[in-house]
Amino acid sequence: MSKRLFFVLSVLVVASMALAACGTAATPTPAPATQAPAAATQAPAATTAPAAGGKPDACATDAFGCAVFKPGDTIIIGMGAPMTGDNASYGIDAANGAKIAISDAGDFQGWKFALDAEDDGGTAEGGAAVANKFVSNPAVVAIEGHIFSGATQAAIPIYEKAGLPMMSPSATNPTLTQTGSKVFNRDVFTDATQGKFAAAYLYNTLKFTQIAILHDGQAYGQGLAQVVNDQFTKLGGTVVTFQAITPGLADYSAVLADVASKKPQALFYGGYVAEAVVLVNQMKQAGLTNTVFFSDDGVFGQDFLDRAGANAEGAYATSLIPPASDAKTKFDAAYKAAYGQDAGKLSPYSWSSYDAAAVLIKAIESVAIKGTDGNLYIPRGALVTAVRSTKDYQGLSGTISCDPTGECASSGPVFYQVKNGQWVPAAGQ
Repeated sequence: MSKRLFFVLSVLVVASMALAACGTAATPTPAPATQAPAAATQAPAATTAPAAGGKPDACATDAFGCAVFKPGDTIIIGMGAPMTGDNASYGIDAANGAKIAISDAGDFQGWKFALDAEDDGGTAEGGAAVANKFVSNPAVVAIEGHIFSGATQAAIPIYEKAGLPMMSPSATNPTLTQTGSKVFNRDVFTDATQGKFAAAYLYNTLKFTQIAILHDGQAYGQGLAQVVNDQFTKLGGTVVTFQAITPGLADYSAVLADVASKKPQALFYGGYVAEAVVLVNQMKQAGLTNTVFFSDDGVFGQDFLDRAGANAEGAYATSLIPPASDAKTKFDAAYKAAYGQDAGKLSPYSWSSYDAAAVLIKAIESVAIKGTDGNLYIPRGALVTAVRSTKDYQGLSGTISCDPTGECASSGPVFYQVKNGQWVPAAGQ
């Protein structure tokens, strides 16, 4: 190519580029309208996104971006719970309740919900492992749980970093909502409330002035036991001993013998059913024949009755059974039909678990945006806000409203006693 021809072509190219630039400036393309955050509008149905390419503007501005679901994909709610071992009844029951809530919700704009219940063993290590698994799965948008407080405590920072909202039906340690977490919420009363009510019932209703307190040394059991200790003492009672036991053992006779030497009127235990069964089965042999066994919502349920047998007679525990309603009757029938046993038999969390899943689903639906590309987009940060903003939700357990720290419980504890091999409402409440 000659230099002259090259020069002419170069001039023509430059000129055409200049004209194109001038044309663009003269006729600007209108920017897409800014879409209001879905969490603020709480829309009951998916909104069509106007952004070019189908991806909503909200995804670009959301602190955690969007979870994206193509047609046919499934929206997953995760659950961390003990699904095997001595405490599996809690996880199985919580999963059962959540599955009924998902079934009742049906699909949303063509997308279905599903529960992924992973076994965390109820431990801190297991809680962290399950949390890390969930945050690595882009289809998981929210977490019901975790179920035990220790596992929950370990999981919260992991979900906090990833922007996954939580709604626990059972993690009651008071400190869980005192860390400033934006993602953790619960629809169950705290151990501070449970412990205060338990101490008052022991002192004012049962008229006990001397009690012994044992706990399992874990976040839930120890925290609750400490509240009972402080409140009972404040009321004027005496705690003759406050001890930790080692979870998972089959023999607590030495500890119980020491407790018996202090002659308490009642033994309060903070912890779960596996250790409670061993304790109550060994109390008589240790000399605690006339000492009342009193425990918590971690012990209440059919599992305790089955494993303790006649030794359970007269024992007390806290329950979460809600008042009668048409919704509860419908749920109880669905639970029995699906699983062949009564709601509340495996744990006291059947109903609060249903509510936790239902609240999460409602929040997901409120922020979901249907893109022009046919995909469903769920802004993760907006979902965190929507769950925390839950207000006046009518659940099985009552009206659920979350305060700024994530406390959403609708009611306080109810005490039950074993009579004739069955849990019945305790007198004097």
